[in-house]
Amino acid sequence: MASLGSNLESIRRTFAKHGQEHVFDFWDQLDASGQQRLFDQLSQLAPNLPAWIEGRKRAIDGLSKVQNSRLELVPVEVLPEFGGDAEIRDSAREAGEALLAAGRVGLLVVAGGQGTRLGFEGPKGAFPVGPVSDRSLFGLQAQKIRGLSRRLGRSVSWYVMTSPATDFETRALFRAENFFGLDPSDVMFFSQAQVPCCDFEGNLILEAPDTLAESPNGHGGSLLALVESGALDDMARRGIDRIFYYQVDNPLIRIADPVLMGLHELQGSEMSCKVVRKRDPDEKVGVVARVDGQIGIVEYTEIQEPEKSQTDEAGQLVFWPGNIAIHAFSTDFVRRVAEEADALLPYHASAKKILQVNSQGQTVAPSEPNGYKLERFVFDALPGAAHVSVLEVRPKEEFAPIKNAKGKDSPASVRGELDRQYRAWLQDADISVPAGIKVIEIDHAHVDSAEEAKALGIDRLEEATSMIRGSTGMRV
Repeated sequence: MASLGSNLESIRRTFAKHGQEHVFDFWDQLDASGQQRLFDQLSQLAPNLPAWIEGRKRAIDGLSKVQNSRLELVPVEVLPEFGGDAEIRDSAREAGEALLAAGRVGLLVVAGGQGTRLGFEGPKGAFPVGPVSDRSLFGLQAQKIRGLSRRLGRSVSWYVMTSPATDFETRALFRAENFFGLDPSDVMFFSQAQVPCCDFEGNLILEAPDTLAESPNGHGGSLLALVESGALDDMARRGIDRIFYYQVDNPLIRIADPVLMGLHELQGSEMSCKVVRKRDPDEKVGVVARVDGQIGIVEYTEIQEPEKSQTDEAGQLVFWPGNIAIHAFSTDFVRRVAEEADALLPYHASAKKILQVNSQGQTVAPSEPNGYKLERFVFDALPGAAHVSVLEVRPKEEFAPIKNAKGKDSPASVRGELDRQYRAWLQDADISVPAGIKVIEIDHAHVDSAEEAKALGIDRLEEATSMIRGSTGMRV
């Protein structure tokens, strides 16, 4: 292994110093390519090994700590039906539209996940969601971006964060679909980083004799990846200084919502959130609140009684603002968070089943969790923001994520939500739908609201040509 030179001994000493020398247990059994593969992986990790160990320790220690945080309400721009000021929303919309018209907003979609839980092979963004067409999540969102560009009279840049597991297939899908009608120069792909897994004692895991077990570093890794990939520099060259962030699994997403972007701007915020009103204490969404004096999010698994079920005089939950993973960022804030990631975006540990070699060097799939995967959460950046805006929205209009194979938040339920939204738009536009039509799909590039449906100037669904499609059968 002359090609590895003295670097090999240096790497060995680094891992031995930190009690991780077992990663070389199968070294002498590896061929030259296997040794090179493991060496390359360890070389990348070595400079950051102390930081990984510290982050791992904090994450694991955090699992055993009882959360006794003091929770307080945060200011929320609530919906008009709950006492919100419609004029504030109008002013925010106007400010947001000005930002968009000036080309100052970039779109960031977090799309590193796979469709495994849905029984789907491939990137989750490729999952077919169109109620009539089987259009993919990516395809539907690209329609919305085309519609936005049409209204603005200018292109909007789309930054697509993949993971090592989805990057190749995502790029191939976009090429095969001719970028879904978008200009390829306005779409930038970049991959989030991987982070090593560890066993329950904190030791690195080998998933093969020549490979460390790794997993994507979470949606919080998007903020680091924006900087490391050069995407943030690309934004600066394009005059973009505000980011609209969302996750790929939500087909009801209101792309670059001007109300959120405008509220963010008018209130001088560095990070902003959309929230929905929790229906009950056990709904599985985190809560936006002041946590020990700082705005943050308490995960649904961590919020405790009495706050979890506390109600006001009207019988409504006190801590109702549920996080739906839609944010606005100022680019300067993103750069600062990336520079201070170990402090502002700490690792979180979750017990998982992780492929691991046995003493004979054979890869084994465990039947029970055998270690921790570590990830960063994007909302952990909230306490680091000088000011945060929080905007309430209606879930039926903006939030229907695909999470489960069946039941709630499943492909079937989400397609039903899309059909319901489309029907509501047509009803508001006085466009009649034949009784035999069981499902509807609208092309968002042409019609993205009830107002745009009304502007078509038609009375019957049959007059809409390919912009609005109906079917007598529904895909499930």
